[in-house]
Amino acid sequence: MNAAVQTTARALIVDDEADIRELLEITLGRMGIETVAVSDLGSARRMFDAQPFDLCLTDMRLPDGEGIALVRHINDRSPACPVAVITAYGSAEAAVASLKAGAFDFVSKPIDVAGLRTLVAQALKLAGLDHDAPPHPSLDVSPRLVGQTEAMAALRRTIAKLARSQAPVYVTGESGTGKELVARMIHAEGPRVNGAFVPVNCGAIPAELMESEFFGYLRGAFTGATRDTAGLFARADGGTLFLDEIADLPMSMQVKLLRAIQERSIRPVGATMETAVDVRIVSASHRDLSVEVARGRFREDLYYRLNVIEVKVPPLRDRIADIPMLAERILAGLARKMRLERAPVLSDDARSALMDYNFPGNIRELENILERAVTLAESPVIERGYLRLYSPLAEAAAANPADALVDESTDLESQLEALERERIQSALEACRYNKTKAAQRLGITFRALRYRLTKLGME
Repeated sequence: MNAAVQTTARALIVDDEADIRELLEITLGRMGIETVAVSDLGSARRMFDAQPFDLCLTDMRLPDGEGIALVRHINDRSPACPVAVITAYGSAEAAVASLKAGAFDFVSKPIDVAGLRTLVAQALKLAGLDHDAPPHPSLDVSPRLVGQTEAMAALRRTIAKLARSQAPVYVTGESGTGKELVARMIHAEGPRVNGAFVPVNCGAIPAELMESEFFGYLRGAFTGATRDTAGLFARADGGTLFLDEIADLPMSMQVKLLRAIQERSIRPVGATMETAVDVRIVSASHRDLSVEVARGRFREDLYYRLNVIEVKVPPLRDRIADIPMLAERILAGLARKMRLERAPVLSDDARSALMDYNFPGNIRELENILERAVTLAESPVIERGYLRLYSPLAEAAAANPADALVDESTDLESQLEALERERIQSALEACRYNKTKAAQRLGITFRALRYRLTKLGME
C-alpha cells in the first residue's frame, strides 16, 4: 500500500518470547492494526529501516541487545513513531530509563490487555490515525503562551516534544512563572487532549484528607461518607493529573502516591480491591526537590519517578523583552473583566519602568501590578506613578546607601531571614493582614506562609 494513502496502522512487535508476540499480535489485530513481529534487535532495526511503521512495541531484554537501543534508533530515524517498551514486573528503573531514552510509554509484564489497548489507542492518536479526534491546538498560535524571546521559543519546542511522550514531567521555576500553564500546554498538545486536566495544589489539602482526596472513598468508609466519591486520580483517568507544589506532600502521602504511580492503580478509602487508572503525572514545585531529598523531606524513589523529564520555566527577568506583549495581553483581559470601553495602555515611561523592574513575583506580580494600576488610574493611559513598583532592598539602598553594602559580619542565613521577614510584613500590611491573600501575593501556599510566620516569630 502506498504510504501516502495508508489508512491502516502498522505496528512492529519485538519480543523473543513467542507467546508474548502472539498475545500482542492478537490484541492489535483485533484493533484493526497490521503487525509485523520479530524476535531480536538486529531484525527489528532492519525491518524498521525497510518498511514504514506507525507504532513499535519492544521488549526491554532482547537476545542481542537492549530495547532502549531500538528506541534511540527509531527516534533518530522517525521521531513521529511512538515506541512502547515492555518491562519486567516491578522494574521501575527500567521503565524510567526507557522513558528518558524517548519511549512513548511502557508496559509491564504480565501484560494487561485492557491497559495495552488504551496505550495503543493513545499512540494511534499521536500518530494521527485516530480520525475521530479533533486536531490538536498549535502552541505557536496559542493565545495563552505569550512571548517571542528565545527563552520562550525554547520552552515551546520543549513542550511540543514532551507532549508526544507519556513520561512523567517535573516543571520547575520560581513562583508566578506559569508552571501550571506549561502543564496545561503539555496536556493540550498530546494524545490525552480529550481527557481531563485535573490540577491540584498539594499544599492546600489538609493532611488528614489527602488520601480520600487523591484516591476517593466509598460510602460508609468514615463518618460523613454518605456516598461513593471519586478522587483526583479517578477524575483524571484518561487525562493528566497536575500536582502543583509537590514538595508540600507529607511523607506518609508520598509513599501512597509512589505506589499509585508505579502500579497504575488506586484503592479508594473503604475499598478492598484496587482500581486501574490511566493517568499522566505532571508535577511542579518552586522548591528544589533534590535539596528536599538531601534534607530527608522528600522520598528519593518518588523524586526519580516524578523527575523523568525536567522542564524549567524561565523567570520574567530573563525575558524582559516579552513584558510589553504580556502587559498588553493582561490589560486586554482586565478590560473584559472590568467591562471597560477600551483596554488601558501603558505610557512610554510606565513601560520603561516595568522593563527596568526585577519582578521577584514574576508574571503573577505583573498581573497584580497592572490590575492595581487600572483600578487607580483616572484615564485609559497608565502612567508610571500608578504602577507603584516596590522593592524593599532598592528603597532601603536609596534611603541609606551605606546600609545597602553587604554586611559580611552577619551570616547569610540571618540576612535572608531579614529579607524574608520584610517581604512578608509588607504583604501582610498590603492585604490588611489577611493571610490567605498575603500568601497569594507572595506566590506561596497558605500553609507555607503559616510555617514561615512561626519560624520567623511573626505569629
